[in-house]
Amino acid sequence: MSNNKKSALGRGLSALLEDAGTDITTGIDSGAATKVAGSVSTIPISSIEINPFQPRTHFEQQALEELSASIKSLGVIQPITVRKMGHDKYQIISGERRFRASQLAGLKEVPAFIRIANDQSMLEMALVENIQREDLDAIEIAISYQRLVEEVKLTQEELSERVGKQRSTVANYLRLLKLPPEIQLAIRDKKISMGHARSLINIEDPAKQKEAFQQILDKELSVREVEDVVRGLKNHVKKTLPASAMPLSFELQKINEALSVILDAKVKLKATRAGNGTITIQFNSERELRNIISKIES
Repeated sequence: MSNNKKSALGRGLSALLEDAGTDITTGIDSGAATKVAGSVSTIPISSIEINPFQPRTHFEQQALEELSASIKSLGVIQPITVRKMGHDKYQIISGERRFRASQLAGLKEVPAFIRIANDQSMLEMALVENIQREDLDAIEIAISYQRLVEEVKLTQEELSERVGKQRSTVANYLRLLKLPPEIQLAIRDKKISMGHARSLINIEDPAKQKEAFQQILDKELSVREVEDVVRGLKNHVKKTLPASAMPLSFELQKINEALSVILDAKVKLKATRAGNGTITIQFNSERELRNIISKIES
């Protein structure tokens, strides 16, 4: 991991967990003892073990490979969280997917929050206090919220009460962590705002999402202009999406053929999975149309 990638991870996070008795850091070299507990520390992957109580046992390989490719390019955006188990030994609390993808990417070390086993209440107090700081960017706030959800086991309702924010606000921050890493980095680097990001979240197609993101950078779009772009993308998708048609069953194919014979015209029958559909009857002249109508009326 390059030095640039490392520096991109830790900005603004050094004050997490102000009390040095809450978390502990890895190093025993000079100056390590003075590190602020809870800051992002870089630790060797070889020193980290999987949590045996992790309920999730299956990680989809293609998704891991995609995350691995992203990590090779941009580094680990959201540090994992580990528990200190002994001298230079750590166990994953959260972030196993990021850990596995980092291994796949060939990294030798990863950024991590380091905790002791019995610091739950201190962690909650420190994180909530940290969120009140004015210099945090939106991604750092989102990571703090995510830690409170994953590690302190707060529901979004409880979290909103703890931090004094509306539940919808908390949910919007958490959704930022579902954006592609390059967009998260742009938020952290203040290339786009929280308003831009909220608009991008509403685009379901990842390709369209990145396309809109690039337009923001290239054209310096305002939030309102991005909302218009997103609205246009959604309308385009609605107009171009085909109906949920299904292949005709053998019975419907026979009906289609029978209608063509009875009406002496080309008939096209379409059916959807919902059970509805359309019948299209083609004609090439007014005389053919009158002939079809007479057959229908007879």
